[in-house]
Amino acid sequence: MTAKNNSTALRTHLCGEMHAEKIGQKVTLCGWVGRRREHGEHLAFLDLRDYSGIVQCVVDNSVDVRSEWVIRVTGTVQARPAGTVNENIPTGKVELADCKIEVLNNAEPPPFPIDQRGDDVDENVRLKYRYLDIRRERMQKNLRLRAAVNSAIRKSMESQGFTEIETPLLMPSTPEGAREFLVPSRNEPGSFYALPQSPQLWKQLLMVAGIDRYYQIAKCLRDEDLRADRQYEFMQLDAEMSFVNKDDVMTMISTAVIAAAKAATGSEPPPIERMTWHEAMNDYGIDKPDLRFAMKLVELTKVFASTEFKAFASAESIKAICVRGADYPLQAASGRNKLDALTERAKKLGAKGLVWIKVADGSVLESPVAKFLSAKEQADLIAQTKATVGDLILIVADQWATTCSVLGQLRNDLGRPPVHEGPYRYVWIVDFPMFVGINPTTNMPQPGHHPFCHPHQEDVDRLETEPLSVRALAYDLVLNGWELGSGSIRIHEPELQRRVFRQLGISDEDADARFGFFLQPFKYGAPPHGGFAFGIDRLVAILAGEDNIREVIAFPKTQSGSDPMTNAPTTVDAAQLKELGIRLLPPAIK
Repeated sequence: MTAKNNSTALRTHLCGEMHAEKIGQKVTLCGWVGRRREHGEHLAFLDLRDYSGIVQCVVDNSVDVRSEWVIRVTGTVQARPAGTVNENIPTGKVELADCKIEVLNNAEPPPFPIDQRGDDVDENVRLKYRYLDIRRERMQKNLRLRAAVNSAIRKSMESQGFTEIETPLLMPSTPEGAREFLVPSRNEPGSFYALPQSPQLWKQLLMVAGIDRYYQIAKCLRDEDLRADRQYEFMQLDAEMSFVNKDDVMTMISTAVIAAAKAATGSEPPPIERMTWHEAMNDYGIDKPDLRFAMKLVELTKVFASTEFKAFASAESIKAICVRGADYPLQAASGRNKLDALTERAKKLGAKGLVWIKVADGSVLESPVAKFLSAKEQADLIAQTKATVGDLILIVADQWATTCSVLGQLRNDLGRPPVHEGPYRYVWIVDFPMFVGINPTTNMPQPGHHPFCHPHQEDVDRLETEPLSVRALAYDLVLNGWELGSGSIRIHEPELQRRVFRQLGISDEDADARFGFFLQPFKYGAPPHGGFAFGIDRLVAILAGEDNIREVIAFPKTQSGSDPMTNAPTTVDAAQLKELGIRLLPPAIK
């Protein structure tokens, strides 16, 4: 998409604006030289490129310009001769003739071809020369799509009455579940700021301050291992609103997400679905389910309630997935090596083992364990899984949480398509556990999200007696199996906040020392409030058809956390460290 007026002191139009209606006009274009093709003794064709597209220029063969030189071309738009039209580009019906060339800057040969997608170029090389990589059509499209998404989000939030406010980047260390980046204080040696994992505390304080509805497209930082959907620094839509319940928050965020998706794709996605955390775990084995493919987990505990098969008899939960031979023929018809590999995979994921059963002609079950199952159990198994000839049934018998998580991962391993393929399936996951187990070191509950989530009102009385049964008023938004973001209704009552802190092993004294600046304002009339944040990098990657967020970030880090272009992270000299009161330990002996 181009601006309405692209003329400047150096150009009258963009390359991508050269269409049939411009025939006969004299224009001046600026850009980079793409390919050059000789045409006889006296003529040559140049591809001139800017961010909007490519146009062919007919020049005298004596003109000395080379790949990636920056030039200014003045010429007349004409129709291409019959038989030379290029239907592969929008400007392929015209060309510039009678061209006058002005070299604005020459260039060394680039380390890789700019006019290709770049999948065959080593990623470290692409990132080392990212300023060249961004010249590619792919990166130009992705970054401009990202800008369109940001613009749509801002318009949507503003139309819903939100005020954009920037929050600090230097803040105290807070327990939000991930490792922080710390910044040493020069004026107070031995003290540190933390870079924000999110603006969580600030946005809640803005609700105390009466802002009512806040948002920002915020830079956040987490010192976590990197992967396809995670970077040290990332951008998120961060929002908070007062006098709301979870349905209000989800409605407003859904409106912004749908607006962003429509701006990126040109079409409105289907309504966002909703399910509880327990339903997601029970049916998909994961709290960020991918709804684009079937293969739901099937409950079999009652089928084997009276079984004599020892591996099933003592299990709390028995579940299965059915790999349909019609949909996944390679997986369903896999040989013994593949089945052994699946068993090992299940064990690495935490299961005691994996039972596999193939369905042969006549509904005969082929498996080492088939002989231990009664005829009724075999018939009920086929009925529950709806298995037919050629299908493969995979069964896990264990604790409920283990059964769900192992089969959920196997389901993704066997059936999940690339994140950007197929339809867009958004889903809200609600009613998460307030706590997710007991910390073996502290013997205290561990928070499911962060310690500021409000528990369900009907569960508050069990906070001290049955903490693991308490549900949080928390909700996640998932798209095609990627968690876009999460939010919750917050605790606005100081005493309830302290009760939650105590459950996490944070005493009142520790809470005052670490969160006094946060808890004190809540004594002065904090309204009920809730919020949400979702990752813009992840959303844009899916909408752009990419399976790695690095492809939609201008200057990302590699998976090891380095920046090949700047060589960051780098060492600093001793004088800087001394000024900050920092002394380095000697390298560890390997």
